[in-house]
Amino acid sequence: MPSGKKTLAVAQRFPARMPGGLPAYQRIQRVIRKRIDSGQLQPGDPVPSERDLAKTHHVSLMTARHALAFLEREGLVERRRGIGTFVAPPKIHFNKLMSYTEQMAARTLTASAKVLFAEIVDNENEAAARLSLPPTSAIIKLERLRHAAGEPFAFETCYLEAAECPGLLDAPIARESLFGILERDYKVELGYADEEVDATAADPRIAEMLAIPRREPLLRIRQVIYSTKGKAIMYVLGFYRSDRHNLVIRRFR
Repeated sequence: MPSGKKTLAVAQRFPARMPGGLPAYQRIQRVIRKRIDSGQLQPGDPVPSERDLAKTHHVSLMTARHALAFLEREGLVERRRGIGTFVAPPKIHFNKLMSYTEQMAARTLTASAKVLFAEIVDNENEAAARLSLPPTSAIIKLERLRHAAGEPFAFETCYLEAAECPGLLDAPIARESLFGILERDYKVELGYADEEVDATAADPRIAEMLAIPRREPLLRIRQVIYSTKGKAIMYVLGFYRSDRHNLVIRRFR
């Protein structure tokens, strides 16, 4: 067979683009992503191999490999050398101001929280300074252990000016998004956040809460959240499992 015809035969057998214009690798991605989003594939479940995907979707091994590489880049799967490809544990991306509940909902997961401390205090000087308040101001201090997919993800402490949020401690803060409560019940329009991000190690208390070894690396984020009018609404000090959270940054020149 002439080389030109042979090339055409291979292209027909392994089409790079499926009917309708969608590239074959994107169609494979869409199928796998849909199975993950629907819960058919859970974190830790094996994903079909490149060879199986190529056979099922009638594409080349290169196309199947391309599809898995994109899913890995998105954080949906993880490839373990010599073992296979598996659904990755859910991760949170911090490139948009979203509540924890919204972050989890974006991954089709249900967020939950265990309230560890919820009181009005007047001795949190750093929090008061972050909120541009006098040192001994009455502040709501809220400690929550955040869960998703049946495991602890983060330990967060939120601080809010008590005078601006009367009755907040009686709200369903263990079941609902704090952002949602502020927007719905207090008519707060959240605008933006200034954040400081660094790495730290888990102390004994946090390690026990997050079910990780002591001194395990954590992502620590100090976040001041402002309203659209520029008023500091909430200060959040969060410790996040580094194996479950990605910080995605876009830079412009």
